[in-house]
Amino acid sequence: MSQSKNGSSQCLWTSICIVVLVMSMARGAVSTNYAEALQKSLLYFETQRSGKLPPNQRVTWRGDSALKDGSDAHIDLTGGYYDAGDNMKFGFPLAFTTTMLAWSNIEMASELRAHREEGNSLRALKWATDYLIKAHPQPNVLYGQVGEGNSDHKCWMRPEDMTTPRTSYRIDAQHPGSDLAGETAAAMAAASIAFAPFDKAYANILIGHAKDLFAFAKAHPGLYQNSITNAGGFYASSGYEDELLWAAAWLHRATNDQIYLNYLTQASGTGGPRSVFAWDDKFVGAQVLMAKLALERKVGSNGKIAEYKSMAEQFICNCAQKGSNNVKKTPGGLLYFLPWNNLQYTTTASFVLSAYSKYLTKAKASIQCPKGALQASDLLQIARSQVDYILGSNPQKMSYMVGVGTNYPKKPHHRAASIVSIRKDKTPVTCSGGYDKWYNNPAPNPNVIMGALVGGPNENDVYGDERSNFQQAEPATVTVAPFVGVLALVF
Repeated sequence: MSQSKNGSSQCLWTSICIVVLVMSMARGAVSTNYAEALQKSLLYFETQRSGKLPPNQRVTWRGDSALKDGSDAHIDLTGGYYDAGDNMKFGFPLAFTTTMLAWSNIEMASELRAHREEGNSLRALKWATDYLIKAHPQPNVLYGQVGEGNSDHKCWMRPEDMTTPRTSYRIDAQHPGSDLAGETAAAMAAASIAFAPFDKAYANILIGHAKDLFAFAKAHPGLYQNSITNAGGFYASSGYEDELLWAAAWLHRATNDQIYLNYLTQASGTGGPRSVFAWDDKFVGAQVLMAKLALERKVGSNGKIAEYKSMAEQFICNCAQKGSNNVKKTPGGLLYFLPWNNLQYTTTASFVLSAYSKYLTKAKASIQCPKGALQASDLLQIARSQVDYILGSNPQKMSYMVGVGTNYPKKPHHRAASIVSIRKDKTPVTCSGGYDKWYNNPAPNPNVIMGALVGGPNENDVYGDERSNFQQAEPATVTVAPFVGVLALVF
């Protein structure tokens, strides 16, 4: 190559120039997609807002909704997030969403700040925690659901003018729910860490709620769907041991109080090897937090903590295809766990890989898997490959994040997005009328739900962009919350 007078390189071989140019453009496109995806992932949470919208609301096609939530129980339960494509506020997945948003804000704080999204990310988190504080009016009382699930799902209505029952459901000492209370404790404790540098008083409020909820969960054991039976058909819990370990791990990180570490080290088990990390199975999360302590050498030699670390790394090895029970991958390279909303598991696994890569880097450590070693850079590369797949580097050439790129799902299973905005047409949409006019409408959704992640393709990389295809086409908050942190790191 020769150097021109202005200092720019001139290629002597045209073919090489083209390759370099294409590679450079590709890198630029991917980087731009990461930036766009991070920004829009946080816009998505504004779309999901319930209650009185703030003056700085950026998603303007949404309006105020569910302003009387909690009135049947003489309590203010306005606010929070609608769960997915419905108008329900399910406390169990909402709490997990909150914990993962908090973890994203904690672990990727510097990256979010560098990308100028820290404020938006903290606002998304606070919209959740403000609601959870209201939902916990007494130490042993927690409201875990607003809305009657069956009635809600039988209607296709905008949240702004829905007429379905807004029943409030709670757990208490006589009607326990250790899983729900434990997950909400984890959410409050994690969020306290995220807010501590900015608002110590608010962080202390959250810690107080977290401690009370953890004590409530331990003192009154039970599955929450036995108390809130309506939730059982939608988000049934398989057990509460994982939520208690997860909550203890976050409380220990937030307070450094030995009693929470003792709970973890004296527990009957660590959860053993896990195949997913999700709203109903938090063992991997607790294992990773304990592994972090081991890597930082902040705790003495302890066989139980070593076991937590071993289990966390077993999950990571399986995601990296270097384990003894590897996670399935689609032909196009997507980590594939389960058919219903598979991307919720892909994004949590990607978050674990991303966070652990930071832990390994700081500790100058690696993972020894059954089929080879993994460095921090390997984990980040795998996480980035999953992000790239989700954003369009896949056999369908489709971005599974709505609004990112040009080819993305146009008909997500989402009530608010699929019905004309109340700001454009205030004509009430009836329960059945919504199905007739909007659900069965072959046209794209009139409102683009920016930043939503649909459930994603099947095991053969095939996706059906149909509103009726709720297994693949319904976005949910639990899917996007961990993706915020992943996007911030790989960007």
